[in-house]
Amino acid sequence: MTRAMHAGGNRDAAVFPPVVENGSARGRAVIVCEHASNHIPAPWGDLGLTADQRRAHIAWDPGALGLARGLAERLDAVLVHAPVSRLVYDCNRAPDMAGAMPARSEIHDIPGNAALTPEDRARRTAAVYIPFHDGLHAVLMDRIARGLHPALITIHSFTPVYFGKPRAVEFGVIHDADDTLPRAILAAARAHTPLRAQLNEPYSARDDVTHTLRLQATPYGLPNAMLEVRNDLIATPEAEAAMAATLAPVLAAAMATLTPEPV
Repeated sequence: MTRAMHAGGNRDAAVFPPVVENGSARGRAVIVCEHASNHIPAPWGDLGLTADQRRAHIAWDPGALGLARGLAERLDAVLVHAPVSRLVYDCNRAPDMAGAMPARSEIHDIPGNAALTPEDRARRTAAVYIPFHDGLHAVLMDRIARGLHPALITIHSFTPVYFGKPRAVEFGVIHDADDTLPRAILAAARAHTPLRAQLNEPYSARDDVTHTLRLQATPYGLPNAMLEVRNDLIATPEAEAAMAATLAPVLAAAMATLTPEPV
């Protein structure tokens, strides 16, 4: 096991804002990828993880960023993604949630997260979570002001086997309070793709996975959905592009059912 940096190291100067791509897009969708990267910046060492663990799904959502980029290109959408591993801070979790800086992920202990003090948690929140959500909020407010009526769509991937149990679902559509857009996406996916698509699988709002939707979309009445794609279906750049080509018309058809239309 490699050595993790002590949790109380000097991190006050490090800030990791989100990456914004295609910021001048005119399409309605704002694509978000909270688990885009497995990068663990120098202030946090390696969190005590092996190289294989840092490449595994516990550290990020493999294939999700490539899929998100493909969707953003096809939908003329802005893309906002996090530059830091979710094991440093999971931007789809509130600061008081255990999963924000998990001490254990599935069957893996995360040594660098095992003994975080309140000060450590506050520093990570200031370095990763606050810049990410401030940046996403700014994108959404700018688009609201321009009359583009944004629809927030977050992109995730999930492992085919979880705690030893295979998952048959291939495409999950998850909603929080507003199920309008998710149900339209599900209907279009079932009508126009061969994907095994399910509502609120393999997760649901009961699993506390809709924080970004709840924080950024619900207060403004924005249509929103969380999408989960099984990661064996987007395991290569070619597969990511193929899935983007499959899902872009699905999302376009679903958004076409929404009102009002962007100006």
